[in-house]
Amino acid sequence: MTTICVDAMGSDKDPSVIVEGVKLALAADPDLTVLLAGDESAVTAAVKESDRIQPLVTTQVITMSEHPANAVRQKKDASIVRAAAAVRSGQADGLFSAGSTGAVLTAATFGVGRIKGIKRPALSLPFPGPGDHKTVFLDMGANADVKPEVMVQFAHMGRAYAQVALGVEDPRVGLLCNGAEETKGSELALAYHAALAAGDCGFVGNAEGTDLLGDSFDVIVADGFTGNVAIKTIEGTGRFIKDRLKAAAAGSLKAKVGAGLLVGPLKSVVGEISGDAYGGAILLGLKAPVVKGHGNTSAEAVKNGTLAAAAAVRGELVDKIAQACEAGA
Repeated sequence: MTTICVDAMGSDKDPSVIVEGVKLALAADPDLTVLLAGDESAVTAAVKESDRIQPLVTTQVITMSEHPANAVRQKKDASIVRAAAAVRSGQADGLFSAGSTGAVLTAATFGVGRIKGIKRPALSLPFPGPGDHKTVFLDMGANADVKPEVMVQFAHMGRAYAQVALGVEDPRVGLLCNGAEETKGSELALAYHAALAAGDCGFVGNAEGTDLLGDSFDVIVADGFTGNVAIKTIEGTGRFIKDRLKAAAAGSLKAKVGAGLLVGPLKSVVGEISGDAYGGAILLGLKAPVVKGHGNTSAEAVKNGTLAAAAAVRGELVDKIAQACEAGA
């Protein structure tokens, strides 16, 4: 059995939404057990509903408004802190949380621990592309500033994830830049390009912003500052299109009917871009898989995130990242 620790607290939603997602995950995976971390009332009620839910009762919560590092240091009994500790001690094989991004990153990095030799963990998500193609993108915001050698580690980690999660045998890596030519970019981008080209990491050249939702690359790497701007831009564009369609639908009955036909497919696309289809972004480079869901998560996203963490455990993602980075060192 694979055990995933799920943080029931810290998201924007009531813990009951998290619990519902856990139950959906258990129904979908008979070889899964869940260690549920959170308030006694939420955890106790959930345990009564399934013998595959184990309790991890905690008394504190780190909210979205708190300073992540300070809160993790001060709130030793917070659900995300205890959840990370449970993974490190071997009570669970992986972790899912929809809590504060900063708190999850801090608690997981120090609580679960980094793979030996990994300088910086990175947030990653597969983006949809033409047909069934997916492009693994990292870093999405965990590290605003990184050195060229760290970018090479990102490439190795992204390749390992593409192999495990997407089944790509020999992933092609691109560097997010302002042009496809190798001479394009800032001095830092040029340094990234040179390091990747010499890094034996499947690097095939620069990727432009339009490639994030394309099929020319299997992995695209960026520093966390650039990556976060890119994903927020894509998410904002999705909301803009949705709002414009909604406004257009109000113009006439014909437009309203047409927009109604698009609602389902549009929600599916938005879910792929936001990460709900995978439950959230995965934090690569740690000693166990950690999936970070949206604060405004849903039961379906919690299910997907829990299952994604379990799949990463079974696919031996951590070992493959360690081997890839060691070979490229």
